[in-house]
Amino acid sequence: MEKILNILMVEDDINLGYLVKENFATKGYYVHLCNDGEEGWRSFQDLEFDLILLDIMMPKRDGFSLAKMIRKNNTDVPIIFLTAKSLEEDKIEGFEIGCDDYVTKPFSARELHMRINAILKRTTSRPHKESLNSKTAIELGMYIFNYESRLLTINAETRSLSTKEADLLLVFAKNINVLINRGEILKSVWGNDDYFASKSMDVYLTRLRKLLKSDPNLEIQNVHGTGFRLMNKGAEVLK
Repeated sequence: MEKILNILMVEDDINLGYLVKENFATKGYYVHLCNDGEEGWRSFQDLEFDLILLDIMMPKRDGFSLAKMIRKNNTDVPIIFLTAKSLEEDKIEGFEIGCDDYVTKPFSARELHMRINAILKRTTSRPHKESLNSKTAIELGMYIFNYESRLLTINAETRSLSTKEADLLLVFAKNINVLINRGEILKSVWGNDDYFASKSMDVYLTRLRKLLKSDPNLEIQNVHGTGFRLMNKGAEVLK
């Protein structure tokens, strides 16, 4: 029997919430509906969800602050913001927090359903061991990168990576010292190369640079107008 997808929706517009809940029930989704940020936080702590839909302007706790709390506890669960706020800086803030998509109201249930499907397809079809020639650990200079468990280790210090951090680092690990087109990275990790995915990638590149800064021989270089490459002196290139 096919698994029913469990979605947390935090939305203070009760009518919109119930419309989405009823519509998605016919598509095999169960929508757990909360009407404010505090209720949403309690539900997130008590239950497991496959995806989270967040309004931004909500009573008791807004969507941005709730998303930050969620990301501190779970770096993988997909988050989509549902909001009437369409300013560019609001969208960029959402991607910087770690959301996966941003849907501006009013929207159709069909559009939301298609966006959810696209995100779930990307997050449940990440490359497996065979993509790494059966290697679960990759040497990156002084680091050991375990893609399957999303761990990056240097000396005795181990850091857990988010899904996108691991996916992005994997792209570089398989192309050491090779220039990779910006659009290729975006399509590989984000599934598209639109403006907001590009802004999100810039955020994750900054995070990766900080994660790799303990090895002076590693450097993610930006080749203006073309793309990026991870320079790693003496490292074995994965084929």
